[in-house]
Amino acid sequence: MSVNKETVQKYIDGFNKNDHTQILACLTEDIVWTVFGHFRLTGKQADDAAIENEDFTGYPLLRIVRMAEEDDTVMAEIHGETHRATGEQLRMAMGEVFVMR
Repeated sequence: MSVNKETVQKYIDGFNKNDHTQILACLTEDIVWTVFGHFRLTGKQADDAAIENEDFTGYPLLRIVRMAEEDDTVMAEIHGETHRATGEQLRMAMGEVFVMR
């Protein structure tokens, strides 16, 4: 596995353990996190504040299904689940793009 893919794996593993230090260690100071239609955050501090959300309980369980890499970019297909504060289970499938520097 490439160093870039290992970084993505470490980042996702950090979410699975709710380990802010591990997650943030994978990011640059000027990280931009965009969830289209919902939010755009810039910087480690903003990213850290958004890791946990009052609309959800606990932390998500995420699984990388596959990754593709070209040059400094890794695309990861991720499946996961979490629970809303209402108790409702939320299942998700997403594609995340990581541009490494």
